[in-house]
Amino acid sequence: MGILGDSLEKAAAATATRPIPKSAGAQMRFLVKQHKGSTKAVAQLLGVSQRTVERYVKDQIKRPRRELAARMEREVRRRWQPKVRQKAQQRAASTDGITIETRARFGFTAAPGSTDDGRIRLITQHLPPAYAARLFTAQASGATEQQLQNIAAEGLQEIYFKDRGRRADGLLVEFSDIDYVELDF
Repeated sequence: MGILGDSLEKAAAATATRPIPKSAGAQMRFLVKQHKGSTKAVAQLLGVSQRTVERYVKDQIKRPRRELAARMEREVRRRWQPKVRQKAQQRAASTDGITIETRARFGFTAAPGSTDDGRIRLITQHLPPAYAARLFTAQASGATEQQLQNIAAEGLQEIYFKDRGRRADGLLVEFSDIDYVELDF
């Protein structure tokens, strides 16, 4: 995924009410359980042999290589407490909204005589539930990183730059050169 997609995943993972399993064996057992007991499916998911997965499940191997440990943790986080994550996303999409903090280059297409040159800005803005819903729907349907950025740019354009339609009528915001994005819901 891209930077915005990863931020959505991280924000969803932060809604978990219990910490993920710590040991490599516990993480591997969780992944095997999620794949209906199939060590072969987990091996394909992680890019290791089926025997390696079986050895982690039996605690015969306790310390994975750094890259394997990162893949295991990422896959466990993606699958950890799905109902809690789903409920938090539904709440954000219906009532709470989403907060976006970003440092990126914002450029404008605006009326003649205005400064439309892009510049780096640090923005922290709460977006209404409609934009959160659009982001979650796009992510679930497999949207590209550019499509997610366009939704976020539109939300920032309407809420931050246009102040919900009270100023800068006709302003179009370009969201590029993203340094970082953090989302919270």
